[in-house]
Amino acid sequence: MRQIDRETPKEQDLHLILDNSSTHKTPEVKAWVEKHPRFKLHFTPTSPSWLNAVEGWFGQLGRCALYRGIFTSVGELKKAIRRFIQTHNEKLAKPCP
Repeated sequence: MRQIDRETPKEQDLHLILDNSSTHKTPEVKAWVEKHPRFKLHFTPTSPSWLNAVEGWFGQLGRCALYRGIFTSVGELKKAIRRFIQTHNEKLAKPCP
């Protein structure tokens, strides 16, 4: 976190997604985060079911939008990912009945 703090512009907030491991909640870590308020810690749920959904979504992204794709720039890759997200949100994502 010290390296990230040094190498990231000071005006940027930093959101860290962490598992619920007790190592992230020690007094030392809490004290450090209090001294560095731009670090925002977000903890994942303890239940593994959310991870299955996330892994499934990234699997679809890989199979449907990226596999065998040829991207000559980061910009092209980003466009492919954004196109997949837009299509997924408009046509595939459905709330539970």
